[in-house]
Amino acid sequence: MKDLQLGVIETKFAEIIWENEPVSSTQLVKIAEKQLEWKKSTTYTVLKRLCEKGLFENNQGVVQSKIKKTEFYSLQSERFVDETFKGSLPAFFAAFTGRRKLTKTEIDELKRMVNEYEE
Repeated sequence: MKDLQLGVIETKFAEIIWENEPVSSTQLVKIAEKQLEWKKSTTYTVLKRLCEKGLFENNQGVVQSKIKKTEFYSLQSERFVDETFKGSLPAFFAAFTGRRKLTKTEIDELKRMVNEYEE
């Protein structure tokens, strides 16, 4: 995995792959044409780039992930907290809740997650 940073368009395309995997490259071209208005060449170019980054593989015309969606977003979140808040989850949380009030449901869910982690 070289560089796991994706642009907006690459992320949209990755989402399409995750939602449809395993998917044939032919079907992927059709989906990208419909949802992103891409030409075949654009689909293959972006697919190649995502494969080079280590996210997906195209094996004999079948595209599937090497990194699952949840793992990818976990890595992105960790990197964001590391780079922006020097790895401090409490600092991130303080910044996040500084302008936005949490709902009772969100607070309960966070408490549940912390309790599960402690066990």
